[in-house]
Amino acid sequence: MSERLALHIPADHPVFAGHFPGQPIVPGALLLDLAIVAIEAQLGRKVSGVAQAKFLSPALPGEPVMLSFEAQADSLRLTLLSGERSLATARLGLQAA
Repeated sequence: MSERLALHIPADHPVFAGHFPGQPIVPGALLLDLAIVAIEAQLGRKVSGVAQAKFLSPALPGEPVMLSFEAQADSLRLTLLSGERSLATARLGLQAA
């Protein structure tokens, strides 16, 4: 099953105050957390862990982020994009349905 979802990170999110003042970027942990929350809501299943994550390009405050993922029986692969630019890829475990 292949899915695409838009993630919204408001430009005034409190995380930008400390990450990095003057040149804020979206922390990779926040990107991954938002993706996991969206995936769990979409699939109705819990993520059991992060097997691998690569952060490829920074996301800026207010920048549109698209989550694309493909779920298998017990895992999934995801890609986070902004336009054509890859922000991150990850492989996650899924709890049994």
